[in-house]
Amino acid sequence: MRRRSSWTPSTPPSPTGSVFVDSNDSEAQPTGVVHSGPRPVIGLPTYLEPARFGSWNVDSAVLPASYVQMVVEAGGIPVLLPPVGVAWAELIARLDGLVLTGGADVSPARYGAAEHALTYTRPDRDESEFELYALARAAQLPVLAVCRGLQVVNVALGGTLSQHLPDLVGHAEHSGTVGGFTVTEVVTVPGSKVAAIAGPQVKANCHHHQAIDVLAAELVATAHAADGTIEAAEAADGPFLVGVQWHPEVDAVDRRLIRALVAAAEDYRRERNS
Repeated sequence: MRRRSSWTPSTPPSPTGSVFVDSNDSEAQPTGVVHSGPRPVIGLPTYLEPARFGSWNVDSAVLPASYVQMVVEAGGIPVLLPPVGVAWAELIARLDGLVLTGGADVSPARYGAAEHALTYTRPDRDESEFELYALARAAQLPVLAVCRGLQVVNVALGGTLSQHLPDLVGHAEHSGTVGGFTVTEVVTVPGSKVAAIAGPQVKANCHHHQAIDVLAAELVATAHAADGTIEAAEAADGPFLVGVQWHPEVDAVDRRLIRALVAAAEDYRRERNS
C-alpha cells in the first residue's frame, strides 16, 4: 500500500512559480521543466457539449484549452476523459495523476439537500467523476481538484456545499463575470501544502457561486477568503490531494499548483513501476 506522500516543494514559493528539474533525452521540453523518464500522464475530465468548428456543429468532448496548456507547460501529458458513464477501473492504471476540473454544480442529492433555484447540475459528469475520484483515491493517485473538483472531493468524502454563496456572504464577488473571473484575495494556512506551493497569499481567479459548507472529516481547510469562504482544502495525510476553489489554469504566469501535481505524479509513476 502506498504510504504518506513524500512530496515537498523543491524551491520556495515565488511569483513566477517553482520549477521541478530532472533530465531527459526526449524532444522539445516545456520551458523550465525537464524529466528523467516518460512524462507523467494526467487525466482531465471534460464536458460533452455541442461545439462548432469548421462546418461542423456536433456534440463533442470539450474542455478549456487552458487546462491542457498548463499540464503541458508543467511537463505532463494531458489526456481528456469525457463523461461516458461510470469510470472504468482500468483507466486509473493508465494515469499518473488527475486534475478534477471545474464545471457545473454537484447535484445536491449527493449530500442530502434540496436543489436551490440557481443550482445547475450535469448528472453525466457527476456519474463519471464521483466514480473516477473513488478509483483514484483507492489507487492513491495524486489529485489536484479545481473549483467544482474540490466540491466533488468534499461531497465524495461526506461533506456538504453551500449552494449559493451570495445568500450567505451578501455579495457576488466570488461569482466572476459572464464568461470570466474576478480576483479574490486568499490567505493560506501556514504549514499547509497549498501554502508551501503558492505562498501566504494568492490573488485567486474565481468563478463560483457555491463553496464548501460542512468540510469532510478527511480534509483540512487551508485557505480562506476575507469573508470566511473556504478557498482551498487538502488531505491531512496520505497521497497528494490539494483542492482549490479558484482557477489556476487561467493564470498563464503562475503554474506552481500544476507543477506540484506533476511532480507528485512523477513520484507516483516511479514508485508504481519500481
